[in-house]
Amino acid sequence: VQLQASGGGLVQTGDSLRLSCAASGRTVSNYAVGWFRQAPGKEREFVAGVSTNGGSYNADSVKGRFTISRDNAKNTVYLQMNSLKPEDTAVYYCAAKQVYYGGYIPSGMNQYDFWGQGTQVTVSS
Repeated sequence: VQLQASGGGLVQTGDSLRLSCAASGRTVSNYAVGWFRQAPGKEREFVAGVSTNGGSYNADSVKGRFTISRDNAKNTVYLQMNSLKPEDTAVYYCAAKQVYYGGYIPSGMNQYDFWGQGTQVTVSS
């Protein structure tokens, strides 16, 4: 499966953005999908993930602000980001892993098999 992340941009503190991860090649419905981010000088970190049955899990740093969802008909996963903060500034990547258990959401980088190219999110103070 090929992944294309989009939707990043330059916003101000408190603004919202919606990132999209469009899949091609295979139906994303058979894949758990996660969003990761990497800020300059920092390691890539897990942000949120969605299972094949629609369950989700967020990192503590984004709970209550970010929402991950999937639209299997459009073969796309979204990350709605509200109340953005300067510390959310990073390159955001989506990743996918084919799973056979509906509720499974991997949170480690090494657990994902396919990656998109990343989209830059910059939040100014």
